[in-house]
Amino acid sequence: MNPSKKGILLVTLGALLWGGSGVAAQFLLQQRGFSTEWLVMMRMVLAGLLLLLLDASKNRGDIFSLWRNHLAAKQLLFFSIFGMLGVQYTYFSSIHHGNAAASSVLQYLMPIIVVLWLALKSRSLPSLHETCCVLLAFVGTFLIVTHGSLATLAIPPIALFWGVASAFCAAIYTIQPKWLLDNFRSPLVIGWAMLLGGLLLTPFSAPWRFVGVLDGAAVAVFIYVVLFGTVIAFWSYLESLKYIKPSVVGIMSSIEPLSAVLLSTLLLAIPFGLCESIGVFLILASVALLNRR
Repeated sequence: MNPSKKGILLVTLGALLWGGSGVAAQFLLQQRGFSTEWLVMMRMVLAGLLLLLLDASKNRGDIFSLWRNHLAAKQLLFFSIFGMLGVQYTYFSSIHHGNAAASSVLQYLMPIIVVLWLALKSRSLPSLHETCCVLLAFVGTFLIVTHGSLATLAIPPIALFWGVASAFCAAIYTIQPKWLLDNFRSPLVIGWAMLLGGLLLTPFSAPWRFVGVLDGAAVAVFIYVVLFGTVIAFWSYLESLKYIKPSVVGIMSSIEPLSAVLLSTLLLAIPFGLCESIGVFLILASVALLNRR
């Protein structure tokens, strides 16, 4: 398969699974009373352990090779804190203090941050093509998650802070680990980053400090969040960086709110109106234009 097509398929899979994870997390947080810290901590620790076990089974137990490289160890620590843990905790905190629609829009400022950062790094302006794709993806995302109403963005300042912080963390998550992924196995990098990031939250929400309702539905949804919405989704997203540019990954990840809207419509009976349809069209158009370069 063509490397570019492989990268596009991987980031699309990750975005779709992330969208489903958002719907599942909303169920756990709002209908089962889970705390944000506990949910983020448990999904990261369990997913990290699972990825490391899978990697060890395929590579004869050599999961510590990364730590023998001083530069890799430093980059992994940075990625674990500001990329992996940062992007998850800031996003859920923004939802906690505001609402999911506004938080999604704010986090999807990330493609703009990625493109602008790469332009600043290379000391050149973004191409007209990239600029148009970013704008199309952002407007499409805005329409999908807000139903085209500016009123849904009227959120408390603390929610605005966490939402903007989530966009910057998502940009770090997209750009920073490229060297690690070029030199080490993706499951190894993701597994250690998740495990370390989750462990950093344990002083604030230990596994035994559970708050909420734990019934059959909650257990099933939690398993989905850990396995599909975390392990497979994060692996697909970061693996795609081997084949396509970070700016392309950042823009195509806008498919996530599309999948969230569709799943919400199917599972939660949320209406899918004209604004959402226009948003879908704009996102698909941005992807199509991006692939025609």
